[in-house]
Amino acid sequence: MFSNFIRRYSTSNNKFSINLNELIIEKTKTPLPKITDKSKLVFGKQFSDHMIEVPWTAENGWGAPKISGYHNLSIPPSASVFHYALECFEGMKAYKDEKGQIRLFRPMENMKRFENSAKRICLPTFDKEAVVELIKKLVTIDKDWIPEGKGYSLYLRPTLIATQNSLGVGASNSALMFVIASPVGPYYPEGFKPVRLIADDQYVRAWAGGSGAFKLGSNYAPTIFPQIEAAKKGYSQVLWLLNDYVTEVGTMNMFVLWKNNDGELELITPPLHDGTILPGITRDSILSLARQWGEFKVSEKNFTMSELAKAIKEGRVKEAFGAGTAAIVSPIKSISYKGEEYPIPIDESIQCGQLTKRVSDKILAIQYGEVESDWSVVV
Repeated sequence: MFSNFIRRYSTSNNKFSINLNELIIEKTKTPLPKITDKSKLVFGKQFSDHMIEVPWTAENGWGAPKISGYHNLSIPPSASVFHYALECFEGMKAYKDEKGQIRLFRPMENMKRFENSAKRICLPTFDKEAVVELIKKLVTIDKDWIPEGKGYSLYLRPTLIATQNSLGVGASNSALMFVIASPVGPYYPEGFKPVRLIADDQYVRAWAGGSGAFKLGSNYAPTIFPQIEAAKKGYSQVLWLLNDYVTEVGTMNMFVLWKNNDGELELITPPLHDGTILPGITRDSILSLARQWGEFKVSEKNFTMSELAKAIKEGRVKEAFGAGTAAIVSPIKSISYKGEEYPIPIDESIQCGQLTKRVSDKILAIQYGEVESDWSVVV
């Protein structure tokens, strides 16, 4: 499959193409130690033997892609990435199904978002299909690093950084794309752990017309301090507000299942139109599934924390959860808002809501090839 694919790209002279025919593979001679007890895996703490690198310059475009042993990068201290946060990344996973086949979940959606993020900070565009093929090659080489079992996976972090050797503020004339991989276990190894949130009206994660809709490192650094402050108060995550409108929860998209003011059962999540919400792959998957089921209204529209608090008090909120790559869904059991705690119903037998569990089970079944779906791509 890989050899057939590279022939399609071998004659391309496009400055933004990645020539897979030039791929260099240098397998490591010093394999990294593995954690043998997969139950002890900690998210993002251990990395697989190999990584991808593809350099780019404005003059010559993309250089030869390379897969080699995991190693430190060598770039000048004046590189733009260090001074102006010209960096974007993705989060995706590789899974092993019961037959031992390696699978990716909607990888082209990750590539579309990756490229959109790159465009937002004037980093180069790229052949999305070519990058997926490189990732397939990487996970094939490091297949022994993919833990077996449902909930276990190899987390993949495609990254693009500006490497221009200059302190001037402007578009970089050089860049480096790289992909590293980390074996991870289930987000909730002992079952769902519903979280308490604090609705923050002091700090803002994103604003209309800003960069909140893109996966940039600069969006995440400013959220760490409010998160630490929330943890000191006993809360797991911050529910980010913008002029009282609900935006995201921690680093996840926010969903609420409630009876709306018209008495309809409705699944609601904030819309993407103003640029404050990251277009999550899990978010889109949940919306697609819920619309296929056709059992309740599904809406992408703005709602305020004041409206949500009122609905909770009136008993109209059935459940709420965050959604993202790491956890798929994270159930919410309460929200603190203006000094008052607002409890959200939780089915104690499963430690989440029925819809939360259904969504999680369905997406997991697709990711591990238990059900047929175009979303699951066999490597």
